[in-house]
Amino acid sequence: MRIGIIPNNILQDITRQIGTAETKDTHTHDRIVTAIYNNATNIAKAVVKRQSLGTHWDQKIDDVITSRWLGFPIMFLFLGTVLWLTITGANYPSQVLAAGLFWIEERLAELFLAAGVPLWLKGLFVDGMYRALAWVVSVMLPPMAIFFPIFTFFEDLGYLPRIAFNLDRLFHKAGAHGKQALTMAMGFGCNAAGIIATRIIESPRERLIAILTNVFVPCNGRFPTLIVLAGVALGGLATTSYSSLIASAVVAGIVVAGVVITLLTSWLLSKTLLRGIPSLFTLELPPYRKPLIGQILVRSFLDRTVFVLVRAVTIAAPAGLGVWILANTSIAGQSIINILVGWLDPFAALMGLDGFILLAFILGLPANEIVLPILIMGYVSAGSMVELNGLEALKHLLVVEHDWTWLTALCTMLFSLLHFPCGTTLYTIHKEQKSWKWTVLAAVIPFGMACTVCFLVAQGARVFGLV
Repeated sequence: MRIGIIPNNILQDITRQIGTAETKDTHTHDRIVTAIYNNATNIAKAVVKRQSLGTHWDQKIDDVITSRWLGFPIMFLFLGTVLWLTITGANYPSQVLAAGLFWIEERLAELFLAAGVPLWLKGLFVDGMYRALAWVVSVMLPPMAIFFPIFTFFEDLGYLPRIAFNLDRLFHKAGAHGKQALTMAMGFGCNAAGIIATRIIESPRERLIAILTNVFVPCNGRFPTLIVLAGVALGGLATTSYSSLIASAVVAGIVVAGVVITLLTSWLLSKTLLRGIPSLFTLELPPYRKPLIGQILVRSFLDRTVFVLVRAVTIAAPAGLGVWILANTSIAGQSIINILVGWLDPFAALMGLDGFILLAFILGLPANEIVLPILIMGYVSAGSMVELNGLEALKHLLVVEHDWTWLTALCTMLFSLLHFPCGTTLYTIHKEQKSWKWTVLAAVIPFGMACTVCFLVAQGARVFGLV
């Protein structure tokens, strides 16, 4: 048999399996690949002899976790368990870190006053810059230190490709490429990395769909915010022993909502701006691997936890300083931050938010990691200077002092999930597409989706008397 030539009997068998579908049928390529794969399997069984059949555990496990009925419930259970461990385990370390860091803040304040430094300079560096840094570290470090190693463990185990496999069919139905499931999974680490990963999609149209929707999965910078808000606001509002379970389920639901909105937006784009027939691909699942705990700890700590924390600290320091200036600079007897909040309040209220929340997202454009610290700085600078020493103090600040309800927390989390990409991601999109048009749309589309979803949720809750 000449290499590259398919024997007639095999060709006839493949043709019989494919049927008489027209070549324009979008499923024809899928049937061709399936038929070739089935014949290759049959040939291998006929000519390859195994010394010991044994038990094919990979296949048995995949039959369960990639099945039509159990695949998605297992995915949700996996995500919920990881988030529950994170939320439950982050409370005490956060309180300890906050106590230590804010003790240092008090000593710094005493040092500045003893040195006769002007109050405005002490406010800039201690109340503004240092306090923002302290909040970034105490609030974000414990959740990241727990979440990222667990997530990396399952990544090394080989479970994440199975998630992509489960989602492949849905992306195809949404008019997008199946490989978008893989690029979306990359976005869980960093949306900018997810954008670069879209290079594996050959079709320019389908690659653009993947780029414009990658922001709808929470990245490293947004996961800590979602986890913290769920724990202190939604979980804290439920005064039961199941508060951490409720918070975990809410965050898992938020992530699932992001996947649903990714599919919906992909479908809308494929029917409007980016019309076309989706192409197909064959995804071969890698074997399960034994995770190397040492490598997991190093990778999750250095590549994710430290990377995100350093980035947050680097940007949060000047951001905290800027927010302090806005809160302490007055025009006609009113601080600039209160003026901006006043402008934003009516629009934000329609979406279940307030002006401080919306302003925090706007000022947090450089990096998602600083949205929560900016919000805290805005609340504290504009209100009473309370002693913030952990997640319980944050709960008091949000729920008691600023009247957060479950609806405020939910809409803030939804807005965090769906809003415009960070500056790094937008820069990456421009570098990849070489187009200001698609870069602007990459910010406008998610911002419009965030406003729409939050508006519908907030108005629906009010119409039905749930708040």
